[in-house]
Amino acid sequence: MVDTHEMSSSSGKQSEPLALVAEPAVAAAAAEWRAWLAHERRASPHTLDAYGRDLADFLGFLARHAGYPAGLRELGDLSRRDFRAYLAERNGRGLKRASTARAVSTLRGFFRFLDHAELVHNAAVAHLRAPKTAKSVPKALSEDEAVGVVAEIGQLSDEAWIAKRDTALLILLYGCGLRIGEALALDRGQAPTGETLIVTGKGRKERLVPILPVVAEAVRDYLDHCPHALGEGDPLFVGARGRRLNPGVAQRQVRRLRALLGLPETATPHALRHSFATHLLAGGGDLRTIQELLGHASLSTTQRYTEVDRAHLMAVYRDAHPRARG
Repeated sequence: MVDTHEMSSSSGKQSEPLALVAEPAVAAAAAEWRAWLAHERRASPHTLDAYGRDLADFLGFLARHAGYPAGLRELGDLSRRDFRAYLAERNGRGLKRASTARAVSTLRGFFRFLDHAELVHNAAVAHLRAPKTAKSVPKALSEDEAVGVVAEIGQLSDEAWIAKRDTALLILLYGCGLRIGEALALDRGQAPTGETLIVTGKGRKERLVPILPVVAEAVRDYLDHCPHALGEGDPLFVGARGRRLNPGVAQRQVRRLRALLGLPETATPHALRHSFATHLLAGGGDLRTIQELLGHASLSTTQRYTEVDRAHLMAVYRDAHPRARG
C-alpha cells in the first residue's frame, strides 16, 4: 500500500508530495515525526524535504527487500543485517558517502522518535554506523578577491539601482558573514542601517551581528535609489518587479563576475561568508566570537576555518621560503 502525504514546511509552504511505500500506520508516524521536527526542532523546509526523501528511500528499499510495504511490526523486527543490506544497496547505486551519512542520521532520528512515542522499539538501529566522510574545508576568497567581487559586481548592471542593490547585498554577506538566505529573508523594517542587526538563522536561532559603517552606507544608498515603495513588512532586497529577490539572481551575477575576474568556481555568494570568517581568524579573531557571529551551533563547525588558515600559511611558506622552493 502506498500512502502519499503532503509534507509542508514550518512556514506553511507546501513541499513536493512524498510517496511513502509503507503501511498507513508507518505513514502516519512519519507525518507526526515531520510535524515534530518542524515545530519542536524548528527544522528548515530544506532539512524537512531532505529527511523526507531519505525516509522514503529507506521504506522503498524495505518494500523491495521484503516484497511488501513495511508496517510498525516490520520496523521493530529489522535486524542489523537488514540495515547493512540497505547501506550496501545505497553503495551499489553509487550514492555519495555524505548522502548516506545523512540517511543514517535520518533513520536514527526517525526510530528514536518511534521509540519515544512507544510505537516501535528496535535495538538494532543503535548499531547502524554512518560511513566516514572527508571533512570539507570552506573555500574562501583572498582579501583582494573578496574586495574585488564587492567592488565590481555593480558593473554588471545597466540600471543604477540594481547595481547598488547587488553591491549592498554582497557587502552585507562579506561584511557581516550572513548566509544568502538570511540576507534575502530580511524585510525593509530590518534594514541594516544602524550599528547592529538581529539575524534569524538555521533552526530559527537569532544572533546579533555588528554592522560596519560601509555596509550601512551601501544599504542606505540602495534604498535611496530603489524605485519600489517598500513598507516595513516588504522585502529589503527586491527584483525588477518589486518582489523578494531570488537567490538564483545573485548567484548568476556572481557567476558572470567570476568569469570576468578569472576567479575559481568556488567563488559564490556563500564564499563571501567563508571569507568573512577566514579573514577574521587571520586578523586575530577568536573562534568563540566567530562562532557567535556566524551562528554556528557547534564550535567544531567553526574550527574548520583553522584548516583554511593553516593551508594559507603553508602555501605562503612553500612559496616564500628558500629551502621550500624546488
